[in-house]
Amino acid sequence: MPERLCCAECFGDTGLRDSIIPSLTDPDRVGDCDYCSARSVRLVAPRSLRQFFEMLVDVYDPDEAGRPIVAWLREDWGLFRSLVMDDAHAKELLAEVLDDGEIVRTLFVPAKQFESKSLKQWDDLRDEMMHRNRWFLDESIDLERLGQLLDLLITPGPDSGQTWFRARLMTDDNPYPPQSMGAPPVHLAGHGRANPAGIPYLYLGSTQGTAVAEVRPHTGDLASVAEFAVPRLLTVDLRAPRTQVSPFILSDSSEISQLRADLPLLERLGTELTRPVLPRGAAFEYTPSQYLCEFIKTRGFDGVIYRSSVGDGINLALFKPDLATVGTVSVHRVARVTVEAVAVTAPHVAHPRGP
Repeated sequence: MPERLCCAECFGDTGLRDSIIPSLTDPDRVGDCDYCSARSVRLVAPRSLRQFFEMLVDVYDPDEAGRPIVAWLREDWGLFRSLVMDDAHAKELLAEVLDDGEIVRTLFVPAKQFESKSLKQWDDLRDEMMHRNRWFLDESIDLERLGQLLDLLITPGPDSGQTWFRARLMTDDNPYPPQSMGAPPVHLAGHGRANPAGIPYLYLGSTQGTAVAEVRPHTGDLASVAEFAVPRLLTVDLRAPRTQVSPFILSDSSEISQLRADLPLLERLGTELTRPVLPRGAAFEYTPSQYLCEFIKTRGFDGVIYRSSVGDGINLALFKPDLATVGTVSVHRVARVTVEAVAVTAPHVAHPRGP
């Protein structure tokens, strides 16, 4: 019986997909995966991945009060995300990779030798920036480690063929011309989610609807929506850190353990750029995300990608607006704006007055 072969899609990991599996297999070894049924993909023998998964599993210790290793790999690293790779299929493949059928039935807990103070440092720093000091800070964070973590989220940027959009609400029936759809001039650049006042960035949405939603329209408003072409740039992707970072590109289990301890910080940084902020608080509530983006810019990145806080799409903040090229402009009327309200306090029960 021929050996069953797997592919990068089985695991959903960027390091396996972009680096490790291509280095282990012949470029011509392409076909349909025996595990996840992906078509026309590079195929590799599961056991050729053994050393990489052994290093990852070493991050966890056997414990009768723990959970199956597949559950930890899903939660911590976003592995086996394919709908086809349910628990049964994931355990089958992992047992083949490790040549150990017992390990997938063993319960584990994360090893405790590593912990991170980075999240607490960030929370203290953001509180000081917002409410106590702005420029000369008492709190500190390990910027060297922060830079290392952000480097793990490097993405080569949007595909050169992808179209991005920017919207502006119209004050009359005349659409804005293309030359007026870029970033605002410095004297009009207010506080943004990524930019401090006076330092304009170009904010783009992945869809027309996302771009319109980001300008907070009312029902019936007219919006000019411009198309933008963006070259392939170097960006940090903060949408879903656990699925962006790859433990397999690290050199040993201690590095993986430390990364696992620091992942909550990366998730918090992604939240900073998605957190809803009321206009009246923008001047100070945007300070932490502005600080983060300024730091990302000093690391040589062209921009940052993050989830939209008002829609299903994604946003791109370009630090150098001139890198994008504007195209055609179309007019859109906002047909409906929906509101979802969530109770934040317990209901107050009115008591009838006595006689």
